[in-house]
This record gives sequence, C-alpha cells and structure tokens, in this order.
Amino acid sequence: MTYVQVAGTPLGVRLTAVSATASAYVALTKPRIIELLLVTTVPSMMLAARGVPGLGVAAATLVGGTLAAGSANALNCYLDRDIDAVMARTADRPLNGSLVTPGGALVFGILLGVFATGGLWLTTNGLSAALTFAAIAFYVVVYTMVLKRRTAQNIVWGGAAGCMPTLIGWSAVTGQLAWAPVVLFAIVFFWTPPHFWALAMRFRADYAAAGVPMLPVVADDNVVTSRIVTYSWVMVATSLLLWPVARMGPVYAVSAAVLGAVFLREAHRLRRAVRAGAAGAPARLFHWSITYLSLLFAAVAVDVLLAGLL
Repeated sequence: MTYVQVAGTPLGVRLTAVSATASAYVALTKPRIIELLLVTTVPSMMLAARGVPGLGVAAATLVGGTLAAGSANALNCYLDRDIDAVMARTADRPLNGSLVTPGGALVFGILLGVFATGGLWLTTNGLSAALTFAAIAFYVVVYTMVLKRRTAQNIVWGGAAGCMPTLIGWSAVTGQLAWAPVVLFAIVFFWTPPHFWALAMRFRADYAAAGVPMLPVVADDNVVTSRIVTYSWVMVATSLLLWPVARMGPVYAVSAAVLGAVFLREAHRLRRAVRAGAAGAPARLFHWSITYLSLLFAAVAVDVLLAGLL
C-alpha cells in the first residue's frame, strides 16, 4: 500500500492514531452508562408532555443530557485514575494507557459540562440547565471526591446524580417540577443500591484492592443481601406509587407489578443462596436490574402513548 507522506509519517498511520485517540476520549464518557441515563430521560419527557414532546426540545435535551453525563464520567475517570489502574474491571480505561493524558481528560470533561449546561440554557430553560449543572457537580464533587472513598453509603447518596435525568427531562418540557418526576427520581434512587451492590459483590476484590469501602467490602454477604432486599421492596412500592400520583393507566400498573415481582424474586433468591452458604449469583441480579429499569420506563412511555390514542 502506498501512503501519502505528511510530516514524515504515512497518512494512514496518522489517521489511525487520530481515530484511536478519538475513540479513547469517547470511552472516557462511559457510553453504556449514558444509554441507561437516556432510558429514564425520554419517558419522563413523554409523561410531562402526555404524549410525544416537541422534536426540538427532545433533541436538545438528549444531546445536553449525553454531554452532561459524558462530562461527569470523564471527570470521574480523571479523579479516579489512581484506583482505576489497580482494579481489573477498570484496567482498560483510557487514562491507564497512553492515548489520553490526565490534563486532556480534565479539559475534555469541563468542556462537555460547559456545552451541556450552556446548550440546555439556550435551547430549553434555566431550570433544566441548573439541574444539569447540579447533577454533574453532585456526581463529581459529592460522590467521587467526598463519598466514594470514605463511606459504605457512597452509592446510596452518590447515586442521586443518576436520578437527575428524570427531573431534567420533565423540566425541559414544562419549565417546572411536579410530584410525578419526584416519584420517578425516587424509583431510580432506590433502584441504585441493589443494582450497584450486586455488581460490587462480584468485584469485591477489586474494590478492596483499591481501598474503596463499598458495602460488600466492609460487610458480609448476609448484611449486603438483606439491604438489597430492603431497598428492592421500597423501590417496587415507589414504582407502584407512580400509578396514582401520575394518573397512569393499566399498562403501567400491570408492568410495574409484574416487573417488581420478578425483581423481588431475584433479590430474595440471592439472599436465600447467601444464607444457605452458597456464593449466590449477584451478576444475575445486576443484569436483571438493568432490564427492569429499562422495561419499567418503557412501560411509562407506552402507557402515555396508548392513553393519547384512546
């Protein structure tokens, strides 16, 4: 193959290097986490609009939300680069290689945050922009810098940042808040500990090696699974509360009941296994928790759409 020479380096090699660096910066934003955040944003917007929200507002909110989540995640990678390097689960993150420098990650994260909040301020309203800034600040400062390395309750309170898309989506459409998005916020809030503690049970050795006091590191599995069950029950009860608060229809009510029953079955299955002296299957609950949240919020969207057609 013949390359065009640019500054003494084959063009194909230079383009490959640029592509690899760009991919590394994208990886800093943790795209898989962003996808889950957007899953809660869209149904919240649809519930606020009682139908399909305006295309312009929806697009602006999704772009702003993506940039905001990317900002928080990139700054998290910058601040946690020391512990990411010693954890097998995070060993392949960009800052552990040579494509992204810590300074580059810091600037990248800040710029994404500026574009996210500024863009939402210009395209939606001040409330959604302020909530977006608060979500980034809470995740970066309160969770990453203060709670994560100091308390086993880190993910309980720090997880509030991941609940903010429900409020942001609603406020982008209406310019205000109401009880319905607060209940959606609470669903995600109570969902986060069972979801993350199941993951932390699987990667307990990683967190222990990094000195991060996740609950499964500082407490035995009986304590962890008991709390998983408790939070699961509260989460399911909160999901059912949305039915009267937001005047949801039968599609949501049935979906919340069935999905909640399955979630509780999995949580109790894990606790029974641990009490019997078995290792249990925390990965099974972790993966189901993602499916649960996605389907529950999809039920919100479907319920709203069907109500609009009837």
